[in-house]
Amino acid sequence: MSTIGGVKREVSAMPEFEKKVGLFEARVVAINPDAEELNALFGITVDEENKMVKYLDTTPEGNTKLRVDIWLEEVKNKDRFKFSIWLEDKVRESKDGLKKQYINEVGLCSWAADPNSLGDWFKKREYREAHVGEENLYTFLRTWLGNLDYSNIATTLEVSWNKLMRNNLNDLKSQINGEWSTNILALATIETKEKDGEIKEYQRVWSKLFLPAYTMKQFRLVDYHNDQILKSIHSRSVKDLSTVEKFVKEVTGEYGCRDYYRFRELEKYDPEMNVATSDKVISDDGADF
Repeated sequence: MSTIGGVKREVSAMPEFEKKVGLFEARVVAINPDAEELNALFGITVDEENKMVKYLDTTPEGNTKLRVDIWLEEVKNKDRFKFSIWLEDKVRESKDGLKKQYINEVGLCSWAADPNSLGDWFKKREYREAHVGEENLYTFLRTWLGNLDYSNIATTLEVSWNKLMRNNLNDLKSQINGEWSTNILALATIETKEKDGEIKEYQRVWSKLFLPAYTMKQFRLVDYHNDQILKSIHSRSVKDLSTVEKFVKEVTGEYGCRDYYRFRELEKYDPEMNVATSDKVISDDGADF
């Protein structure tokens, strides 16, 4: 005779946080935390089969895929934010298949039809073919591990790809509060989606680019929502832009951020300011977002 019964196990939900938007200084507090680490961070209880801690997956083509979850803590109010970077065990190629992306030993990337076409500046370092998602990961790492002198030939920034594809991120986790780690400046955004006939809003962090924490002072001095300033930034080549201006150009460019954002210090999110959820009409003579 079989018997099945008892008391249903309770699984705690992630705590609800007030949605916020804007720029904030943060430190990294966790990378792909396991169930025990999530409990320590948020006081929630999940088992190892919960999707929150199931980081490895397989693409329809059979390639291993890894979700890298990076948890940030805002330094002033200790608000927590998460963003994800997806890695795939596949060499990154252009859409037409004519070029491949390469990455060198300090995390810089370049495109070329073949290695002989790569620039000399790039080939001064050891390099290899880059995998899908690596550029985003190393762009973040170069900012977070900002105490490394990347101009010094003795500096290297390489994480074993084979380890990553087994969700072994110990090399990265060991850098949390480590010698090379620094606080970063991140952009909190609000993603708006229509789901089941309703408009849903989600807290996000723009993960394509980050800044050193000290650059916050520049955003206090300059209004980067000003049309004339934006036109000036987009009219110049990247090599003529400051670090902050490059960031602004990326965010506001054709392939930039599609979420609602503000180049202001972090503040409570006001849906009335978001044209995707309010009745406001975008004016032709002002930058609304």
